Amino acid sequence: MLKYYARTFLPWILLAVVSSFDERAGALSGLAAAVVLLIDDRRKGTPWDAMILDVSSTLYMVVLSVLTLVTPHLAVLHYGTSLAIGWLAITAWLGLAVGQPFTIGIARRSVNEFVASTAVFRRINIVITTVWALCFTADAVVLAVLQHWAPHNVPVLVVCKVGFFTIATIFTARYPKVVQRRLGVDPANLPTAAPVE
Repeated sequence: MLKYYARTFLPWILLAVVSSFDERAGALSGLAAAVVLLIDDRRKGTPWDAMILDVSSTLYMVVLSVLTLVTPHLAVLHYGTSLAIGWLAITAWLGLAVGQPFTIGIARRSVNEFVASTAVFRRINIVITTVWALCFTADAVVLAVLQHWAPHNVPVLVVCKVGFFTIATIFTARYPKVVQRRLGVDPANLPTAAPVE
């Protein structure tokens, strides 16, 4: 699961690391990574509903790249980290609003069609996506405050970035097991919200 999330968030990691040296290079490297991963997933036959975050990442990187190239001194770009996480929060909340939590397509890759069609499977993924949406939202707000009041406090910024992702990742790994114990269901029949590779 960690491998899957590291791969999915690679464009965002590149954006964060490279942008600390040059914002345009960061945006373009994030865009390049997002496009390569999107093409690779489609080549492997990954269904679109399992690539909601990948598509959203690519769209964000396109918009950000255009802004950094055309209007590099735009004030809002000083909040790049919180904007990026905010975009992920919007992606997660919109998916929930339209009944397509982003974790459903991901988790479907690790279970059979019968399990994927159950109400329990859907409920687990609604809960997991909600936790990701909450973590993304809280992270974006805290980062915006930190970027405004303490933009050079790198250790706190890093702890914030890593902390919320860690919380969501751990919850994603453990919550299906909690449901399994509660319902007395075989663990092989519950989603993990990450593909088995």
